[in-house]
Amino acid sequence: MVSDVRVSAPTEERHPGTVGIDSASTLEVLTLMNEADRTVADAVAEMLPELAVLVDHAVAAIRAGGHVHYFGAGTSGRLAVLDAAELLPTFNAPEGLFVAHHAGGPTALLRAVENVEDDSDLGSADAGVVSEGDVVIGLTASGRTPYVKGALMCAREMGARTALVTANPGSELAAYADHLLVADTGPEVLTGSTRLKAGTAQKLVLNAFSTAVMIRLGRTWSNLMVDVVATNAKLRGRVVRILQEATGASDEDARLVLEAAGGRLKPALLSLLAGIRVDDALDALAANGDSVAAALAALTTPPASRTAPHGASGGAPRSASPSPAPGAPHGTPSTPRPTSSQSASTGELS
Repeated sequence: MVSDVRVSAPTEERHPGTVGIDSASTLEVLTLMNEADRTVADAVAEMLPELAVLVDHAVAAIRAGGHVHYFGAGTSGRLAVLDAAELLPTFNAPEGLFVAHHAGGPTALLRAVENVEDDSDLGSADAGVVSEGDVVIGLTASGRTPYVKGALMCAREMGARTALVTANPGSELAAYADHLLVADTGPEVLTGSTRLKAGTAQKLVLNAFSTAVMIRLGRTWSNLMVDVVATNAKLRGRVVRILQEATGASDEDARLVLEAAGGRLKPALLSLLAGIRVDDALDALAANGDSVAAALAALTTPPASRTAPHGASGGAPRSASPSPAPGAPHGTPSTPRPTSSQSASTGELS
């Protein structure tokens, strides 16, 4: 006999404002959905303090050699896979740094696989790759998915830090999470369809979490993606534009330095910012955790006042424009002055 369960969660409640949606006009349907979606960002905002704590822990874990693991089923798992996959081209994140585990594996990405989300043993088995010092994040709108439960329980036994992203404030899985991240999005426009508001909230949380981790690891310069992997014409053009926007260099100078750097944006950027050869820029990045901010601070701070890269609190202003070294393009304009919230030490990697 096939078993069933009655889920108690806000997402399973009936939305009183959409009971007549099946007889509404097309524009009315879309308006109802849009109005519901407007509430999602506010629900996510409630968890930001706890999310910030998780981000900082994840950064520390990664610097210590750990990894981040996502576990989810259905929409939650698919969103996790999407987030992890996009970190490579966006931030050149090492393969395996963020790993998404979707109940049922690749087959379940395109077609639902029966009963896999109800298999806690499968979640535990998939979490067998987790190590002490890793960060494990379970995603479940209902807050009860057995696959996620098995993964979180196993992760705790392994000594990993655990977190739960859910739309259910009363989630029974909260007991297995060191960090509880609740976006209480309430009833869905279509009762129980958690691919709607609850799924949107999960996407916002994953976007914010992984992007903040990458920023804190020094994989941006200001608000520019300096670790982007240029895999197509659009991205190759973006790399040149990033160099120009960050340094004020001409198109010709930006392309010359980028060519000298073998297409690698970070050493090209540091070469232009500090007025040094590309080889010296590579050495400076290697000595400063591959962080442009930390490397520039080390290059432009007087030796007597330098601190270790991971302890820098100020560093060189981004408006500094030393004279180009021999072999570097000449006539590079001063770099744009940062906003008051920017610091040369922001997001450094150690």
